[in-house]
Amino acid sequence: MKITSVNAYMQQLPLIKPYTIAYKTITDTEIIFLEIALENGIVGIGAANPFAEVVGETPAVTLQHLQGDFVQELVGKDIRNFNTIIDDAVTHFPHLPGTQAAIDIALHDAFCKFLQIPVVNFYGQKIKALPTSVTIGIKETAVMIEEAKANFAAGFRILKIKTGIDVDEDIERVNKLTEEVAGSMRIRVDANQGYTLQQLKQFIKETKTLNIELIEQPLPVGEEKQLSLLNTDERKLLVADESLLDAGSAMAWAQQPQPYGVFNIKLMKCGGVKGALQIANIAKHAGIDLFWGCNDESLVSITAALHAAFCCTNTRYLDLDGSFDINETLVEGGFILKDGYMYANGLPGLGVHKR
Repeated sequence: MKITSVNAYMQQLPLIKPYTIAYKTITDTEIIFLEIALENGIVGIGAANPFAEVVGETPAVTLQHLQGDFVQELVGKDIRNFNTIIDDAVTHFPHLPGTQAAIDIALHDAFCKFLQIPVVNFYGQKIKALPTSVTIGIKETAVMIEEAKANFAAGFRILKIKTGIDVDEDIERVNKLTEEVAGSMRIRVDANQGYTLQQLKQFIKETKTLNIELIEQPLPVGEEKQLSLLNTDERKLLVADESLLDAGSAMAWAQQPQPYGVFNIKLMKCGGVKGALQIANIAKHAGIDLFWGCNDESLVSITAALHAAFCCTNTRYLDLDGSFDINETLVEGGFILKDGYMYANGLPGLGVHKR
């Protein structure tokens, strides 16, 4: 079954709720879409939104590459060779995970639509459903509490709180938030590289009785060795995000003493489904749990991450809320969200289609 056309384009979409993290405020998002059409009329859809601060690639760069010769020359190739095409794309676009991800996701969608099975079934579904967290940015405590209550009313039972600007304020906010949601919602925190080791120790010590579920990327990239000064139980709480880009960094953090007990896999960091499963396999053999995260993304790439997550027995956590606050008008379908739990919709490919 031959590829007959490819089409890449950008959509800039505002966020319904702008939010602040440790190093920036985010108000909108630029998403790059890639459509791969087959001769029988099937269209595979891919999407990408890389963060330049993390991977050094902007959406504009992604679009430029997807409109270039390599992608145009996919026309005439057989979709049944999709795995080889993905490998070729990784070789041709090294260190450009957004470009790789758009190609990888579109090819997975097209190929599994051709087979008439979901992507998750192609790899073997191990998990049927998991709850996702929803994220609250750095805000005044009263505003965070109101958002937490609204998310609870919407069916969510896990909060991820952005921290990392002022550790004393973070501790105060988490304490007050825990008082408000005690027994009804679990809390994770994401410091976005905002702490020193001493501040991290302070945060852990002063929130120990709150049963914080996870602490994501507490120290800046490059300072991971300092985490060996924490005890094993403390390191088990820590999630590698910006420190974990690909299979190479996964191998590094899998060695003892492991600085992180959990790996945050984002398709926009590792280049798509195939790269994600490589990291997942390394983590499995190292006894490391998986946390599947995202940027502000289209439901296309969010669904691709969900399918990959459900193929892995060591998946424990979902943080796939990146499409919830985007007013997306291009595509629909993908995952099913019910009472905070995410499910694949069971349709071929990623189960997405254009409106």
